[in-house]
Parts: sequence; structure tokens; C-alpha cells
Amino acid sequence: MKNLLPLLLIVGSFPVLLLAQSPPSASKIDSVFAAWNAPGQPGAAVGVVYQGKLIYAKGFGEADVETGAPITPQTIFHVASVSKQFTAYAIAMLAQQGKLSLDDEVQKYIPELADFGHKITIRHLIHHISGLRDQWNLLVMAGWQMEDVITKENILGLVKRQRELNFLPGAEYTYSNTGYTLLGEIVARVTKQPFPEWMKQNIFAPLGMKSTLFYDDHQRIVKGRAYSFYKAGGAESYKKNVLSYANAGATSLFTTVEDLALWLGNFRHPTVGDQATLKQVLERGRLNKGDTISYAFALDHGKHKVLSYIGHSGVDAGYRSYLCYFPKEDYGFIVLSNQAEFNPVKKAFDVADLYLASQFKAPPLLAPPVAAFKEQKIAPALFDAYVGDYELRPGFVLSFKREGERFLTQATGQGQVEIFPYSDTTFFLKVVDAQITFHRQKDGKTDRLTLHQNGNQPGRRVVPYTITNEGLKEYTGKYYSPELETFYTIKLEKDKLQLVHVHHGETTLKPVSKDKLQVPWWFFQSIDMVRDANNTITGLRVSNGRVRNLWFKRIPADFGEEMPKK
Repeated sequence: MKNLLPLLLIVGSFPVLLLAQSPPSASKIDSVFAAWNAPGQPGAAVGVVYQGKLIYAKGFGEADVETGAPITPQTIFHVASVSKQFTAYAIAMLAQQGKLSLDDEVQKYIPELADFGHKITIRHLIHHISGLRDQWNLLVMAGWQMEDVITKENILGLVKRQRELNFLPGAEYTYSNTGYTLLGEIVARVTKQPFPEWMKQNIFAPLGMKSTLFYDDHQRIVKGRAYSFYKAGGAESYKKNVLSYANAGATSLFTTVEDLALWLGNFRHPTVGDQATLKQVLERGRLNKGDTISYAFALDHGKHKVLSYIGHSGVDAGYRSYLCYFPKEDYGFIVLSNQAEFNPVKKAFDVADLYLASQFKAPPLLAPPVAAFKEQKIAPALFDAYVGDYELRPGFVLSFKREGERFLTQATGQGQVEIFPYSDTTFFLKVVDAQITFHRQKDGKTDRLTLHQNGNQPGRRVVPYTITNEGLKEYTGKYYSPELETFYTIKLEKDKLQLVHVHHGETTLKPVSKDKLQVPWWFFQSIDMVRDANNTITGLRVSNGRVRNLWFKRIPADFGEEMPKK
């Protein structure tokens, strides 16, 4: 794309570069999604917006694999955390109208929230710097399944029982869905209207987003929606990825490519809000020590090669979504999918590269892109030398295991994913642009690796910690969390510690150091035993990616087992 006669204009709050330029052919864009353009599989809806106009819109694959209904630009998708920017925009509008202040304490509107001894403001919620534990992690720790019907009341009931924070408000950034559920509730309480209704009347309807709604009723019928799926085995084998959310604010926006194009148009010439609103929602968060973070009002500021953009992704069940806008170039890219293995961020930037090619020179790649990798065959047993845990930085570990001919990895705070051999020492992921190289020694042993993702990140094998059976017995017992109102039991079976929960079943614990246990569940990753002055274990604290040091009190092993006499 050549830069011919550029004319710098001020459109909305962004300087926009208009170019005499022919867009790429539709067939080139289609080729990016060719693998999903087939019957019998889920896929994606794609949109490209230029100067506020939808210049490309197409669907690939099926909205419902059961019925064969095709995906089109009018197909309605659950867009997960892309929802947050709408909630944040509502807060900015109410602040501008003087109905609230971003520096108001959250308890002013939600008094049932505990007093943590430190002021938590609406601004803290917006930027994920509140220290509040994440609602999804808490719910699953309490025994819920993500497929359960989860209402706003369920979430608020659990959040109001919390008595500790992950960190002091404003001290650091850690993504928390809890904050955005609270923001949606604040909108409802300030306006005295149900959150979905206020959003419809004040944002969706004025923008003409006729197919957009916040979905807080899991039984509501929405015609033309896509259902979510994941790969269950063979190339054409899919299963439903059930989502029954009945809450809104952090998630649950239902929308289409065509409606999101109208939303992107509002960033050029605001129909809803005004220039002051746009300025506010682009304001990045700031930590107590003065550092500015990239996250604004559910819009992440980033760079693709040399071009600045704002965007946000979404992941729930099998739904994958991404929305980004390059303000100076005045291009927006929308990718919505209903397949869990789909990578919408990569696909959005693949399409962006076709339209913005003349605007940048690609920097040298640290590792070939995913598309450049071709899966090779290796002897499965070769991978056994790599199996184990590797620490890349304190608290962040990559774990590897083999299941037959499948090779799997799991990062701290994340789910398990499959990796694929590019050679006998290098493996790549299909869900993200990342590769792993194992550094095998002459004797065949491996104690180092390099993760190729946003640079080259070295990791060293974690040396297994050894402990006697007597030491393991000391950890056994029953533990209760007053904040979750649930029990977990640690028992010893055949020289292995097992963690047991009535809903989640049981899993094997791995001692990694004195009084520290590793858990393979994403929602229950590490356990630190707590001892009193007499060196007696009185409880434990559990952490995962978005919950830190949740307290469980050790209780008598026979608690609750005594039956009343007849």
C-alpha cells in the first residue's frame, strides 16, 4: 500500500491519515480464514471498518454445528470480555453527567461490600488495580462449575463474603472480572434501572445497534445466535462448550460484526457521549507509585509493529473475540469466533497486515510465525526427557507432560494446551504465537528451555523436592474457607497426597518445598501451609492466577460426621 498524497485531518479525537489506496481483494482476506470455511465446523465472523464504514464483512463456518446454520455478519455472538468497554463507557458517561465520581469509594454504591481497611474507588475497578479477587476463580474454588447457571446475585453473594485483597488498591495491575460486575451494578443503582435496559436505551439504541444486548437471563431466546464448541478429538469432532451465564457487566454482551462497526464509528464522531467522554475512556490507569499502565477503560493501548491501536479480547467457553482500532489510520478490525481453539487476535492482525502493509516495516521475528510451522512426527517417548516443571521467573512455571502421542503444557494460572513438534527439540502452540525449545544435553537429559513469546525467555527445570511419609502425614486433614463456605480435604494414599472436594473430585498434590504444595487445577494452583508458634499446622492459604492467599482453617477431621441419635 503506497502512501499517496496524505492529508492529515482531525476526526473526532484522533488524527486520521487518509490515503488514496486500493484495499486488498476480498479473496486475500478470505484466504486468512480458509481453514474455517467448511461445513460441519464452527468458525468466525469478520469485519473491517474504515472511516466509520464497514468495508468488509463475512462469515465462515457454522453458528450451530448441530443445525448447520451458517455464520454471517448478522450472526449474534457472545463476546466475553469485549463487553467491558461498554460497561466502562457507561461509567464515563455517568461521571460526565455528575451522577458519580470516578474517585468515589465503591461502598458508597455497594455498601454490602466489606471494608478492607483501604479505600477502593470506581477508578480502581476500571483499571483492574483494586486488588479484588476474581469472581470466576472464587466461584470455582467454592465448588461451582463454569457450565453452571451463574447469576449476578451468586457473584455478589460471594464477593461480599471476601475479607482480604490480593494487594493494596492501586499497588499493581491484576485482571479482575469482579470489578466490572460491580461497575455494572453501580450503573444499575445510580440510574435506578436494570443494567441491560439502561445500556439499551442510552448506548445501543442511539447507535443503531439493533442486534446488541446484555444477556443476563440464561433462558432467554435470541434468534440468530452462535453457540460455542471445542475440538474433542478428530479433525471434524466437536462438542458443545456450554455457557449459561446470567450476569452482565464483566461479560455477556451479545452483538454482531455489523453492530460493532457502529460502535467503532462512535470513536470517530461520537453519537453517544462526546469528545470529553472519548478522552476519558482512553485515559490509562496509574499505579500508586506513578507508573502508567497500558489498560484504559477496558481498552488496552498497544502497538502492532510500529502502529498504535486500542483493543480488547474476550474468552468465555468456546467463544473467542477481538476488537481493535488503529486511530491514526482509521481502521478497525473485528473477529468473532465460536471455536475454543481459534485465535482471534492473531487473525485480526493478519487482516490488519493486508490493509496496513505500507504503513510499517515488519520487525525481525524472534521465531517464525505459527503459520510457518509445519507439524513433524517424532517418537513420542522422546518427549519423556522434557516432561516436568520449568520456572521462567519466580512463581511462573511451565509444566509439561505426555498423554500417549499428545504433548501438553500448562502455565501457572492458565489451562492445559497441546503443543506440536516442529523438530525433536522445538514445539509450537496453535492457540497463540509461541514456541518452546528444549536444550537437550549430550547425555539426553534436559534441564533448560526457552519460551519464544514476546522475546526469548529462558527457563530452568525445577528440582523435585523430597519429603518423608511422616512429613506428608502432617499436611493431611480437613480445611474450611469462611469466605467460600466450602471444605477441602488432604489425605495420604500410597505415598501421595490427594486433595479432595465434593464437586471437583480429587487430584494429586506435589510438594515443591517445605510447607508448599503444587496443585494441577487451574483454580487451585499452590498451597502454603500455615503454622502457629508451636509449629502446628493451623490452616493453609491457596493462590492461583487471580486469587492470592485465600485462607482455609484446619478443622477437626470428624467435623460434621456425627449423626443425630434416633
